[in-house]
Amino acid sequence: MANLIDSSAIIHPDAQIAEDVEVGPWTTIGPDVVIGAGSRIASHVVLKGPTIIGCNNQIYQFSSVGEDTPDLKYDGEPTRLIIGDNNIIREGVTIHRGTVQDRGETTIGDDNLIMAYAHIGHDSVVGNHCILVNNTALAGHVIVGDWAILSGFTLVHQYCNIGAHSFTGMGSAIGKDVPAYVMVNGAPAAAKSVNSEGLKRRGYSKEQVAAINRAFKIIYRRGLTVDEALSQLQVLAQDCSDVQLMIDSLRQSKRGIVR
Repeated sequence: MANLIDSSAIIHPDAQIAEDVEVGPWTTIGPDVVIGAGSRIASHVVLKGPTIIGCNNQIYQFSSVGEDTPDLKYDGEPTRLIIGDNNIIREGVTIHRGTVQDRGETTIGDDNLIMAYAHIGHDSVVGNHCILVNNTALAGHVIVGDWAILSGFTLVHQYCNIGAHSFTGMGSAIGKDVPAYVMVNGAPAAAKSVNSEGLKRRGYSKEQVAAINRAFKIIYRRGLTVDEALSQLQVLAQDCSDVQLMIDSLRQSKRGIVR
């Protein structure tokens, strides 16, 4: 392990680091930090805990991972950051731990790409296979579903849910929930269409995409309330189970959906 950790790195003796982890120069790793096998930590990274980082993660230079939240209600309580496996965290990313006022934990799943200068606020949850493009910022308490793509400079208000397979355009300002599969753009963000191209790339058939497009039109093109739309979506879901994911995202919405 000594050959893989630069001599200038500052590592607390209570940190738990797998033997094959690489740590670059001038990186600081505090107590209560756990780093799994195959991970690579570049130079000038700050890791604070309690933080658990899984296997095969790459964290690039100047990132701050596991820092206290600036939320003024936070008073030093023990909270956590949990990061899964196979994530790429690029330059200058900031990720804060949770607060006791919510989950007490910020969670990032597996196989995510978090690009330069993105921010993930306290108590947020990022699923699997997500992409947060440069300068995307998640306020506290945000939930991002699997396979979501947030384009550069996307801003997400606290307590918003970003549905699975959704897509946000560059510079989107999101103040309400984004249903699964939906593409949004603008400030404030508005629903534009289904993320059809993303679904095709993930192997969805023409029939599946067509059914999801029908679901989108039920929600956004018929002037229905959410409850009225849900009734029609339930019928559609009998023939296409993929629509159920959109139904679930509507039912879980507490802030209302983008229109």
